[in-house]
Amino acid sequence: MEFLYRLQLVERLHNEAGWTEIDEEIIERHFEYLKGLIEKGTVVLAGRTLNEDSRTFGIVVFEAGSEDEAYGIMNSDPALVEGIMKCELFPFYVSLSRGEKC
Repeated sequence: MEFLYRLQLVERLHNEAGWTEIDEEIIERHFEYLKGLIEKGTVVLAGRTLNEDSRTFGIVVFEAGSEDEAYGIMNSDPALVEGIMKCELFPFYVSLSRGEKC
């Protein structure tokens, strides 16, 4: 099964002045967490929008055996665990993908 979780920074991080060294370290752990899931074949893709305002968000498209497992993957993301991002989970279906025939 495929899922998507949408991430959004907490409000205090919408402004560059709100960032701390600890926040930067959490982002590094978030990135390493997702890289590990890519290497395991769990994550299909991850990325973020490039706008720098309150509408900025990221997505992670991944595979899990159940909704409970999907929540476990999302809830283990350091950005959520450490409280610098809010996340929302959605069941998702990849209909088309570059390099794959339908």
